[in-house]
Amino acid sequence: MVLALVALAGLPTAWAAPADRPMPEPPTGPVLTFESTVFDFGRVDSGGSITHAFVFRNTGDQVLEITRVQPGCGCTTAGTWDKRVEPGAKGSIPLQFNSAGFSGRVTKTATVHSNDRNHSNVVLQLTGTVWKPVEATPSLVMFSYPEEGQTPQTRDIRIVNHLEEAVTISGIEGTNASFQAVLETVRPGHEYQLHLTATPPFTQRSTVAPIRLTTSAPKVPSLQVTAYALVQPLVAVSPEQLWIPGETPASPIKSTLVIRNSGADPVKLSEPKATVDGPEVVLRESEAGRLYHVDVTFPAGFRLEEGRPVEITVRSSHPKFPLLRIPVLQQPGSRTRKPTDS
Repeated sequence: MVLALVALAGLPTAWAAPADRPMPEPPTGPVLTFESTVFDFGRVDSGGSITHAFVFRNTGDQVLEITRVQPGCGCTTAGTWDKRVEPGAKGSIPLQFNSAGFSGRVTKTATVHSNDRNHSNVVLQLTGTVWKPVEATPSLVMFSYPEEGQTPQTRDIRIVNHLEEAVTISGIEGTNASFQAVLETVRPGHEYQLHLTATPPFTQRSTVAPIRLTTSAPKVPSLQVTAYALVQPLVAVSPEQLWIPGETPASPIKSTLVIRNSGADPVKLSEPKATVDGPEVVLRESEAGRLYHVDVTFPAGFRLEEGRPVEITVRSSHPKFPLLRIPVLQQPGSRTRKPTDS
């Protein structure tokens, strides 16, 4: 009996769990960690460049690969960055912003693509203020005209001198007699107003003319304002073409055309159709004689055939536009399939 109790008493010792041991942590992979994703450059004179290197570290346990740095616009560029960074090591991504043409508070971005699954698209920001000693606002002046019934239009441009010393404007030069500029002094030496008048007729679809002003500011010897006159067709179609993929679509593709009449008389549209079988074309009159919508549905399996142009056509009661033609084109970068393709 004693022997049995001794044996039972020994059981817990024989089956006791081993002492706790730290379990190995699972691999984390590459981890992209930036010291900061925003850089405030403060103030820069317009036309100056800002360069900043964003520093990052691979805080993971596998090699980090920076596959692409994509700036948000053409004014921002990426320099040569570290593409492969070992665990624990640092790297940098230099960005440069060209402030020419900008004014006031700006924020420019670039997207960093990497093999970090949790931070595969990190957005970096360059932010600050672009300062112009002498500034014309707006610097691009738009005039829009119909083909018929054009009348003169005037736009005002505000010219402000941000310098402490006075600045005078001594001359105005233009290259197109259709645009006339008259300068008005608001606050002598510090604020002016330029009255820019566009005088018809304008027969071309677009007319662009620079207006140059001479100033007494050493850093800004001249200012330029650009006048832009756009002539809208009496019957305008938007968009002017339809784009579809070159590859065979698995589902229907739907697009809408807007047809607007800006003439004096109403226009009746009719007989919407495609020049090939397959697409469904529906005409809707949204505003009597003035505004129409054309819904185009390309069925699943529809594809363009090489050498066979496709158009959407609509008949019009306007004598200058008896038949509206909207081409159907293949999206750039895609391949047009031939009937023999499988």
